[in-house]
Amino acid sequence: MREPKSRQAVVVGGSIGGLTTALLLRDLDWDVDVFERSTRDDARGGGIVLQPDTIRWFTERSTQALENLTTSTNFVQYLGINNHVAHREYAQWSYSSWATLHSALLRDFGAERHRHGHRAVAVAQDASTATVEFDNGSFATGDLVVFADGVNSMGRQYVSPNTPVRYSGYIGWRGLVSERLLSNETRAVIEDSVTYALLPDSHVVMYPVPSSIKGGRTERLMNFVWYRNVPAGSQLDQFVGGASDGVLSLHPDNVPHIEVERMRMDAARDLPPATAEVVLRCDAPYVQVVSDIRAAQMVRGRVAILGDAACAARPHAAAGTAKAAADAWSLATAIEKTDGLEQALQVWEPIQLALGAQLESRVQAMGERSQFENSWRPEDPELRFGLYGPGI
Repeated sequence: MREPKSRQAVVVGGSIGGLTTALLLRDLDWDVDVFERSTRDDARGGGIVLQPDTIRWFTERSTQALENLTTSTNFVQYLGINNHVAHREYAQWSYSSWATLHSALLRDFGAERHRHGHRAVAVAQDASTATVEFDNGSFATGDLVVFADGVNSMGRQYVSPNTPVRYSGYIGWRGLVSERLLSNETRAVIEDSVTYALLPDSHVVMYPVPSSIKGGRTERLMNFVWYRNVPAGSQLDQFVGGASDGVLSLHPDNVPHIEVERMRMDAARDLPPATAEVVLRCDAPYVQVVSDIRAAQMVRGRVAILGDAACAARPHAAAGTAKAAADAWSLATAIEKTDGLEQALQVWEPIQLALGAQLESRVQAMGERSQFENSWRPEDPELRFGLYGPGI
């Protein structure tokens, strides 16, 4: 049954998971406010493989045309030396970019109840409400507080304290390059495919995503991730510019110049020409420190965490945004169909914890095979995108 209209929800984190949660709760007649720590809408963020949960809001509830937010390809391929296609199979996938999808969700939610410049610093609750304190001195109180505040979640510290952050042993170089900057030869090789290249203890993957440009037009960008091993300890500390504990990403401005130059030299030497050109054309690569983060619980009283705040799995299944959206839809369904918020959260939590554990196990195995065991085989169907399993 639905909660009374007077119910108030506070969503901390205005990214894709947070906005999806806010939209779904508002559809259940909750009053919802979203608080985002950034001071403006940040257009950074890489490509997103669109799985059913990721786009469910647009296919079921939104009036926006999904085709205006996406690109697509028809094949998965693996390139070898001199762009030789070592393996190719038919597999349709669609994509968006973080900025494109976020902007679309924000258009549906509206700016009036979406507040920038609010970084959560504390949360407390009593028998009937929970209250979040922000670094600007303001407070927000609701019957339910949902933290969708990403990998460095303050909410996770409250709901599931001492959750470990386990470094995987490798990083992901990431970037976006306009297709118009690529040669005709490279575009012909990669434009209709998810393209992989395998190297000893490494692999790179790339696919096209949409991006808005001036005048309301869109262009295609090639999104890439190149996974490279960096041992924990002094090498990783030197790479991230200090103690590596807690560092999960490096903005382009913070990536050491010497590491960028070393990466580019290695790309020119080791990658197939088409994939090398994409990497070398990127003016501002950034770095993800690939880690495993999975909370032991997602609920404490009337405070919940979801998306990367609860489970930040390695990117190999391209399921991060799908998991955040799935958490949001599952939460809304539990609230709608369960008598009372407490019971709804009790129903919701174990289902999503199990999904997170399953996803983490699978992507850990994928990462180990590619980066350390060198047992990644292009034809293996287990090595495909998917939240619930390979290809699904």
